[in-house]
Amino acid sequence: MKKNWMILTAVFLFLAAAPPVPAGEKDSPKEAKQLVRWHSFDKGMAMGKKEKKKIFLNFYADWCQYCKVMDKSTFADSSVVNYLNENFIAVRVNADRDRKVAADYQVKGLPVSWFITENGENIGSQPGYIPAETLLPLLKYIYTDSYKDMNFMQFMEKM
Repeated sequence: MKKNWMILTAVFLFLAAAPPVPAGEKDSPKEAKQLVRWHSFDKGMAMGKKEKKKIFLNFYADWCQYCKVMDKSTFADSSVVNYLNENFIAVRVNADRDRKVAADYQVKGLPVSWFITENGENIGSQPGYIPAETLLPLLKYIYTDSYKDMNFMQFMEKM
């Protein structure tokens, strides 16, 4: 009993002597990171028109392994997160729950990402897992309207 009391006292003294942790550093790494601001399909499409921003539309499912990999790597990459949040309206659709929207976009496999104009017109899609080092230049290609004048390979050569 005396030994337990001494251990508790030592722990208390250690914690009391430790410098306070600044705000924000207490959070877990997941909470401290900036996250993609995802919107529902209807809200995101309306926001794109209202704010005159292109839309990044990502289809996923809870069971999709590559969707989970994109969540943990691509959508956790700070450069991708910042670029998406600043320049696009990010929309996320669970293909199992919103089958009508998935059917409208002819989703056959997951993940799949669509790029949509401010007016709601489809620019194009990219099926499958997209690593951050590919998605970021692809977002820049779409955002700058370079897709109107050149193909993606030409765009990459100019970067």
